Amino acid sequence: MRALLSVSDKTGIVEFARGLAELGWELVSTGGTSRVLRDAGLSPRDISDITGVAEMLDGRVKTLHPAVHGALLARRDRPEHMQALEAQGITPIDLVVVNLYPFRATAARSGVTQEEVIEQIDIGGPSMLRSAAKNFDAVTVVVEPRDYTRVLAALKEQDDDLDLRRLLAEKAFAHTAAYDAAIATWFAQQRQEKFPETVTLSVARQQKLRYGENPDQAAAFYVDFPGAGLSSLTQRGGKELSFNNLLDLEGALLAVDPYAAETACAIIKHTTPCGLAVGTSALDAYRKALACDPVSAFGSVIAFTVPVDETTADAVSSLFVEVIVGPSFSDEAVEILGRKKNLRVLEGRATWPSSSLDYKRVRGGVLVQERPQTVIDDEGWKVVTTREPTSDERRDLLFVWRAVAAVKSNAIVLARDGATIGIGAGQMSRVDAAFLAVHKAQQQGHDTHGAVLGSDAYFPFRDGIDQAADAGVTAIVQPGGSVRDGEVTAAANERGIAMIFTGKRQFRH
Repeated sequence: MRALLSVSDKTGIVEFARGLAELGWELVSTGGTSRVLRDAGLSPRDISDITGVAEMLDGRVKTLHPAVHGALLARRDRPEHMQALEAQGITPIDLVVVNLYPFRATAARSGVTQEEVIEQIDIGGPSMLRSAAKNFDAVTVVVEPRDYTRVLAALKEQDDDLDLRRLLAEKAFAHTAAYDAAIATWFAQQRQEKFPETVTLSVARQQKLRYGENPDQAAAFYVDFPGAGLSSLTQRGGKELSFNNLLDLEGALLAVDPYAAETACAIIKHTTPCGLAVGTSALDAYRKALACDPVSAFGSVIAFTVPVDETTADAVSSLFVEVIVGPSFSDEAVEILGRKKNLRVLEGRATWPSSSLDYKRVRGGVLVQERPQTVIDDEGWKVVTTREPTSDERRDLLFVWRAVAAVKSNAIVLARDGATIGIGAGQMSRVDAAFLAVHKAQQQGHDTHGAVLGSDAYFPFRDGIDQAADAGVTAIVQPGGSVRDGEVTAAANERGIAMIFTGKRQFRH
């Protein structure tokens, strides 16, 4: 039996090769893999011994030869195939271990040149994987080091496991597909094309989930950047994450992203904030956020931009919370939160590439857009009313403009002193969103007089302004852009409200 080993990731390859050798397998290897095996005391044959041709073109050509691909593709159950191999003096290859050049890691490296990236486009590796996987009925193909143990165990047991070979073939084709997708994406980026004619999504399963949004829906979590985003978070306590937990977790991180340089806390229900605040400490921000709507906070997901200490953990633990996420937790905080067995504690910052796109599935297709900006500032703001906002109002207007970006449209948010006090989310009309924000604030006993208001899109009529004024709102920030902007601005002047147009909309559907 002959095995061909050619890997970029050398993890576990020596142990696997030694196991094959002990079972009497002949080892054939290439370049760097061959050197590693020899250094470990093994005696692989060089691929050039098989092909009769030395590696050439700086290693670009070494395995593209009938002695390799004929050995992989020959059907063992067809006498004419085996006779053809014999006539050419070709020995069948029964096992292939290949993982490809680190193209994605190289392309992501700072300061890398185009030539360096192109040289990481593997040609022979994918060809060998595809040949071996196509002939999975007779050939075992391995692309992941984590599969070495199970393959070696099957060989030791002399278990002709067709199901295992079929699974490994599936992995090989998925591996080459993901590899080609990364290369195609890089070429599009070189043309500065965000939306090429064809987009190939490559996502790897991170984990199976108990169920989806409802118990009768099967579900799993896939990641496109392993080790980044949600997959980079470390779970330090609690049950396994659910589908809805992950959705709410994304909403929580989206809410605090604009406050990365501040001490902030977001409390999320059904992907929308029910409380958001900045404060002098994690505990202060949490208490201010919770005060917005403590009833809705039951069963929430909570995100912090700063480390969570034991006093904050103690306060959070008095509330039923599904998930808490922060950049770090003190050991005491973990111990306190760990007393709540159902509370998932996640640590990390969940950053991911800024160039990545946002995908939304619809029937029969996918909508693709740039991700929303996480840096939200007051650049380009224009005061359109007679009265200018005070410095305190301006500070709260920036806070609420950042807050409204995380709220489902139509969205209206009331805020004061760096905290939301009323949130109207997901309403069919803007005036209803304004009514709900005021109602929620007053329901919780918040004084809306002197509050500021943020709207994710323009006011189409003056009724929303009048409703805000009746509640005592003194300043408003909104995109502007309505055909009735003049009427809306006149209403604000009439009611003594300072109003700013940002020129930017912040819909979140």
